[in-house]
Amino acid sequence: MKLRTLTLGLLSASALAFAAHAESITIATVNNGDMVRMQKLTDDFTSKNPDIQLNWVTLEENVLRERVTTDIATKGGQYDVMTIGTYEVPIWAKQSWLLPLDKLGDDYDAKDIIPAIAGGLSVDGKLYAAPFYGESSFVMYRKDLMEKAGLTMPDAPTWDFIKQAAEKMTDRANGVNGVCLRGKAGWGENMAFLTAMSNSFGARWFDENWKPQFDQPEWKNTLQFYVDLMKAAGPEGASSNGFNENLALFQQGKCGMWIDATVAASFVSDPKASTVADKVGYALAPDNGLGKRGNWLWAWSLAIPAGTQKADAAQKFVSWATSKGYAELVASKEGWANAPPGTRTSLYANPEYQKAAPFAKMTLDSINAADPTHPTVKPVPYVGVQFVAIPEFQGLGTTVGQLFSAALAGQSSVDDALKQAQDAATAAMTEGGYIQ
Repeated sequence: MKLRTLTLGLLSASALAFAAHAESITIATVNNGDMVRMQKLTDDFTSKNPDIQLNWVTLEENVLRERVTTDIATKGGQYDVMTIGTYEVPIWAKQSWLLPLDKLGDDYDAKDIIPAIAGGLSVDGKLYAAPFYGESSFVMYRKDLMEKAGLTMPDAPTWDFIKQAAEKMTDRANGVNGVCLRGKAGWGENMAFLTAMSNSFGARWFDENWKPQFDQPEWKNTLQFYVDLMKAAGPEGASSNGFNENLALFQQGKCGMWIDATVAASFVSDPKASTVADKVGYALAPDNGLGKRGNWLWAWSLAIPAGTQKADAAQKFVSWATSKGYAELVASKEGWANAPPGTRTSLYANPEYQKAAPFAKMTLDSINAADPTHPTVKPVPYVGVQFVAIPEFQGLGTTVGQLFSAALAGQSSVDDALKQAQDAATAAMTEGGYIQ
């Protein structure tokens, strides 16, 4: 008995000693399917790194952006790993808010990251965030409803075709909306979609001298087309719908078409989650014949704030979560179609992935077609396809998003929303010293 008691005492002491020496890192992330899946698979990481404990803070997209921005700007130190996007990385890196990722390991193979994605996450040749997944945007559509409407989706549709198809596919008596598009206010929600869409209409946020352009006919054409389309063929309450809400609608068979992130393809085609998995087709984002399509370029990425005291442990986690090995882990558990897309060249050269993911080529083509350095038809002084890469855009984009969401909800007219957007942008650019 004494020997057993002594043994248990030694084991308890060892456990306490281990717990005392284990390093805990806190990860802030977004509540989408890929990131939730990652949390379920982290036993693989902790089994290989028993001295590191993981704490998760999982937030809705708009809330995540607000929290991590406040924390890093105030040096709050709440997080050791942050999920941020292509917009934040270069701005924050230039302000020395992020650590360069130079300890990802010899077998990480950073050169395998798709150049278009890596370029947006690098400053002066150094990687400051590792992409968990990359994306552009494209059209996901119901092949059965398209056929029923007597139409054939082109690989490269126009907005006029989308409007025609949406109206013909709408069957509200049976709960089917012709098209589902983002309406929830936010610079990364409805404004991601509308800014990319506006590029194809010839619009731009600012001219070469940073003068706001919401008073120009190209923006009027964009917003009016969007509002009219959604009234004619969109779901009720669309002004509250973001990525997750529209994903649920499409999976439930309530959308004929959905124009959104390419990363959604694995979810709408997953028979475990989608009632229409075997009926989905894909096409490039629409255009208006002006030389620009309405597709964006984005990566949800893992970055390490400069204020962390646990940089080595954080880099070990980032390396694991964005590695080739992680993609193979997901494939072994849930099939190659669910591997994180849009980050590594090797994934798109993998015959197993090509076979499992009918959307693979369209995704890669969409990513490579996006040009953040020349995003618009007319010249602009900024970089970014669905955002403007200046610090002021986060607040301004959200303000404009609220105005355009209100127009969609019928709370204001398109003209009023555009006038208020012009006034807000002019004030922001004047205060920021961009214009006099």
